[in-house]
Amino acid sequence: MPSIVPNRFLVRFCHPVPYHKAMPLSGSHVVQLPESARLDNFASLDDLMNFADVRVAWNEMGLGIQVIVTGKKQPLECDAERPLSSDGLLLWIDTRGDRTAHRSSRYCHQFAFLPSGGGPDKDEPSLAQSKINRALMDAPLHSAADIPFRATVGKGDYTLEAFFPLAVLNGYDPEQHPRLGLFYAIRDAELGDQYLGMNRDFPIADDPSLWHSIELVK
Repeated sequence: MPSIVPNRFLVRFCHPVPYHKAMPLSGSHVVQLPESARLDNFASLDDLMNFADVRVAWNEMGLGIQVIVTGKKQPLECDAERPLSSDGLLLWIDTRGDRTAHRSSRYCHQFAFLPSGGGPDKDEPSLAQSKINRALMDAPLHSAADIPFRATVGKGDYTLEAFFPLAVLNGYDPEQHPRLGLFYAIRDAELGDQYLGMNRDFPIADDPSLWHSIELVK
């Protein structure tokens, strides 16, 4: 009989995130992160398979993330006006990492990255920050222009690259607060959903205590 509670719910994770000086980049990439930056979501604990490679790194100027989705055969389903139901990445970052509060604070941030669905013809990459439901206090909101972001769509795959500078991550202080909270959900109408931990059966978008901890190591 399958377990009602996912196995990953029973474990508290703290992921080491490496220092990477060379970001953000200029030109054809925003970040290019090494193998050591891969974030293992331990999907095998719940007998799940991943379709996305997710990597995170840090430096004094901010956080970088790189997502590579492979195995696609169908076109993307993206609409910048409906980011929560589009193919792409939803990302939550908490610059205070105690993972005890059930409601988000001014240090909690929510972002949506779409490889397509923006612009007049709905064929451009899209990035948006939004408020978190039930938050005790909202983090400052920033425009897409404040976050270096690039999306590349290929035949059967796509890549998202972003860098979150100090000014965007309220409370980001690697020296005083090297432990952060982080969670992601990658939606794909063809391939399914991939999560860092629990799925949407849990209030992952509203409850920071369900997010994972990351440790900024150098």
